[in-house]
Amino acid sequence: MKKVISSLLVCALFFTSCAKKEYLYLADMTDSAGYVVANRYQSRIQSDDRLRITVSCKNPELAAPFNVSSGAVKVSTTGNVSTPNTSDNNTYRVNADGDINFPVLGKIHIAGLSLQEASDKIRELIIKGDYIKDPIVSLEFLNFHYTVLGAVGSNGTYAVDGDKVTILEAIAKSGDLTAEADLHNIAVIRESDGERKIYTLDITNTDIFNSPAFYLAQNDIIYARPKKPKGSNNNLLTWITVALSAVTAACSVTWAIKR
Repeated sequence: MKKVISSLLVCALFFTSCAKKEYLYLADMTDSAGYVVANRYQSRIQSDDRLRITVSCKNPELAAPFNVSSGAVKVSTTGNVSTPNTSDNNTYRVNADGDINFPVLGKIHIAGLSLQEASDKIRELIIKGDYIKDPIVSLEFLNFHYTVLGAVGSNGTYAVDGDKVTILEAIAKSGDLTAEADLHNIAVIRESDGERKIYTLDITNTDIFNSPAFYLAQNDIIYARPKKPKGSNNNLLTWITVALSAVTAACSVTWAIKR
């Protein structure tokens, strides 16, 4: 009887270990191997994005008119220029057409540009208008976030400190995938140029590095799809595991009674 129980336990461990093998991230990644980074990812500005845009230069008084999004510029009796100290200063929302209304310069189309490209464009307009010879223009996202749904530890919407996050970082922040997640079918839903696209990623494979959805964009939705039945083989494994557990328990009880 002891031999039977031992054999059953070995079988149970075998099937359990086989199941665990499916939970390896980047399973085909090898030690010391090099994986080329094809290009440096840059987030693109979209409609409804909120941005903070700051203009500076050696002479702060020249930059002051470009750093007002609400209120008015104040000029003291001594000629010093100041702007209202409110939380809305330097904050802009990209409208449905992809434009912002920027002080002095007026309407500027920036949708589809990276932060650096938008910065260069505003800088060139300031120089072209002969307002400042050598301005410094800095931009940052104020609403970069993504949503994680499905078979993860914690569903929700997460904010990003910066403008770059990978899908692996996003999954980790959501509490990792659960045992019910299908690692071969992680969906990223993205809205771009007026349409929604779905990218399916296999996070057990290093090909994920080349996916356009490896780096997330603003407002991306990650859906960790649950596993789907894969036919009789999957069901058979489940029933075998349950049966082995039941037989092992029954044999243990019988053995204890006979003692």
